[in-house]
Amino acid sequence: MKSLHARGTSIEGPLARCTAMTWRARVTLAALLAGLCAAPAWAHSASDAYLTLTADRGAATARTLVHGQWDVALRDLDFALTLDADGDGAIRWSEVRAREAAIARYVYRALAVRGDGAACRIVPGSQKIAEHADGAYAALFFDIACDGRASALTLDYALFFAIDPSHRGIVVIRTGDDVATALLAPERRSVRWTP
Repeated sequence: MKSLHARGTSIEGPLARCTAMTWRARVTLAALLAGLCAAPAWAHSASDAYLTLTADRGAATARTLVHGQWDVALRDLDFALTLDADGDGAIRWSEVRAREAAIARYVYRALAVRGDGAACRIVPGSQKIAEHADGAYAALFFDIACDGRASALTLDYALFFAIDPSHRGIVVIRTGDDVATALLAPERRSVRWTP
């Protein structure tokens, strides 16, 4: 009969073999868990989009003009719009180009801006690809045009909130030499600023 001695206790017979196997299984499980905990953080990235707004103070018109760039992760857009047309797990530039209109509709539908309470127009521009540390992003360029010189602008943001409540909109607002930031989430969807 085999015996297992652990902490001064002796276990003999079939129970010793079972306990020994359990101990080996625990060591193996602990090693696997340690390996998983040490896995790179890129295995799961948070859902973030980056919205940069720059007030155009040089516009000599009777309107408010703001230039925008909105970087939205392709992996998030793929989840919402199925960009990976061939299903091979890789999103190619040709697949993004083929869905450019759908991307613009989906993204701009989630953004509204008011100047002194009146709705402003969002004028879409070009789309490009931007690289961030966590992957490729669709970079959408646009202008916000408001009639009259608004003393305050309010931005309402809702991108991905209906399908991913953990999504965050990271907003950078540049007005002359001033820079302000805001973090938008389902519980805080709006930001107000002076252009």
